[in-house]
Amino acid sequence: MAIYTTEAIIIGSKNWGEADKMLQFFSRERGKFKAVAFGCRRSKSPLAGAMQMFNVVNVSLASGERIDTVRQASLVRHFSSLESDLMAISYASFVAELVSEIEPEGVPSEEVYDLLPSVFAATGEHNPRIVSLAAGYQLLSLAGVGFSYDKCVVCGEAIAGDALFSIDEGGAVDKKCAGDLPRLYAYPETTRQLLLTLVSLDWDSPAPFTVKRSDLTQAETILYDDIRQMTGHELKSIKFIRQMS
Repeated sequence: MAIYTTEAIIIGSKNWGEADKMLQFFSRERGKFKAVAFGCRRSKSPLAGAMQMFNVVNVSLASGERIDTVRQASLVRHFSSLESDLMAISYASFVAELVSEIEPEGVPSEEVYDLLPSVFAATGEHNPRIVSLAAGYQLLSLAGVGFSYDKCVVCGEAIAGDALFSIDEGGAVDKKCAGDLPRLYAYPETTRQLLLTLVSLDWDSPAPFTVKRSDLTQAETILYDDIRQMTGHELKSIKFIRQMS
């Protein structure tokens, strides 16, 4: 039974058995992986405090034939706003679930690992809806399934003014190139500027910007519909967000 240690972010948690948890982690060196933490739901368990959603932890694990087991864990970073703010928790859960859905098992990604703590911290400090949208679009780009926002995917020319957007074709479509393309979304210039701002957002020093409600709604619609088409189902976190709205 090999023992290994890694720093990881908890992106998924499910109660398992009477006092255990099945956890999903994301590590810089190992990417996405699952492990069980036996007894961690008992209040006196040394694992109880660390094995919570969104925590960054140093974790020691024992590899197993079917599932790895958490042996020890220490807390590296905790996001207090993701304990009591239901709205922030909901949008952070969306980001975590998206990573769980689109990142392959066991494939490292330093960019994703470095992004997540910044996103979880910003979720409690800024508008969580906007934060989750920026994170969602950036995660798609990091996964290699991002969009073309300012060039027409049909003719390759720069978009000027209002246009259309096609999830199927992979981004912006000039009105003159729309033809018979199905499932086209309205893509006003203001929505395009918002998406360009979101995908290039600097998490260390985000510049202030204003958002129109209509553009925020359209950006959200495009992202959520693309995720549903890509995964074949609606994420649980999106369903919950819509119920809250």
